[in-house]
Amino acid sequence: MSRFYVGVTDNRWYDFLSEKRPDEVNFWRPGKFQQVHNIKPYDLFLFKLHSPLDYIAGGGFFARHTALPLSLAWESFGEKNGVTSLDELRKAIHKKRKTKERDPVIGCTILVEPFFFPKELWIPVRGIWNKSIVSGKGYESQEEEGQLIWRAVFDRLGSSMIPEKENIGADVAFVSYEAKRRLGQGAFRILVTDAYKRRCAMTGEKTLPVLEAAHIKPVSLAGQHEVKNGLLLRSDLHILFDKGYLTVDRSHTINVSRRIKEEYENGRDYYALHGRKLSVLPEHREEYPSEEFLNWHNENIYCG
Repeated sequence: MSRFYVGVTDNRWYDFLSEKRPDEVNFWRPGKFQQVHNIKPYDLFLFKLHSPLDYIAGGGFFARHTALPLSLAWESFGEKNGVTSLDELRKAIHKKRKTKERDPVIGCTILVEPFFFPKELWIPVRGIWNKSIVSGKGYESQEEEGQLIWRAVFDRLGSSMIPEKENIGADVAFVSYEAKRRLGQGAFRILVTDAYKRRCAMTGEKTLPVLEAAHIKPVSLAGQHEVKNGLLLRSDLHILFDKGYLTVDRSHTINVSRRIKEEYENGRDYYALHGRKLSVLPEHREEYPSEEFLNWHNENIYCG
């Protein structure tokens, strides 16, 4: 049995993104406390268009729900927020919240590998969908209403949704399968930011605008957008890390290269970090920086 969620979707947001076909989207809501309940990572999240369009027109796979300042949501996802500019996004928030805050905190549901059905394949839900539902509803794939939707989505997605099925009598039971979904750059940034409690891994700095998600092994060199391939770093430390002037070893100890002093005759503040343990690590051990990636950075990027 699988659980999935159907979210009421702004039609203009859907139309804009269905033309772009991005690798990830931010399904934002104007209120920071508006979130999706009872859904876990990589569960299916479906787009139900606003009435009078009573159809499910696509969806994606749930990565994370979080509350973000509007500016960070735009920096992380850009047009994947469903609008063309930060100003347009701000105006949409102001209209829905009746606020004039310049950088309000909004609710962000991050979805990866979104899909958009052609109009002839939209799934009608009139008769299933209760018009009193304001923001969305969770379903189980084996319950009557959930099964109708689940089967219709499976018919359109096939094995990209769930890779196997088995026949039991006259019924078809779909086997729950938590597929490995690829994170995009924006999802990577936010998942790393939240994993490190919005604090610089090396210094504990909490000023969010200067914190960046660094790849330990760059994507350009076959690294992946995975939390275990990331560190949340203050922007200057991110630059030095990428250029090999500092690194982190497998024991989570910071090492600072002698070349900062040799090349720039400076670096006192950075050498103060040398030999120190990381100030912040994720709560969950599976999100710790990978020893494999740390070793790679030490051997291939660090200047020594």
